Amino acid sequence: QVQLVESGGGLVQAGDSLRLSCVASGRALSTYDMGWFRQAPGKEREFIARISRSGGSADYADSVKGRFTISRDNAKNAVYLHMNSLKPEDTAVYYCVAAITYTRQAERYPYWGQGTQVTVSS
Repeated sequence: QVQLVESGGGLVQAGDSLRLSCVASGRALSTYDMGWFRQAPGKEREFIARISRSGGSADYADSVKGRFTISRDNAKNAVYLHMNSLKPEDTAVYYCVAAITYTRQAERYPYWGQGTQVTVSS
């Protein structure tokens, strides 16, 4: 079983950048395909990005494509979400997730971090 801890969230202004980090413990991160989801108040959980266990494939939601980049460093047991050109609508709690399946479906990720808050002011 793997434990995930996110960091890097905060309060920023529209147009700013942030990098979220997710560090795994308990098992090697290279065992898992990884992803990021977010959830804003009153809204459903939303897929943001996923990356295959080798890092060779990545996929993004249309809402963040071209602005966000997912990456991973298996040697450091970490996955990252680089967020550029942030918008107020990006405000949400961001979750790091792990699965043995390369998927966009939240229910197929058994491992979730506690989340990190990102707030973008206009």
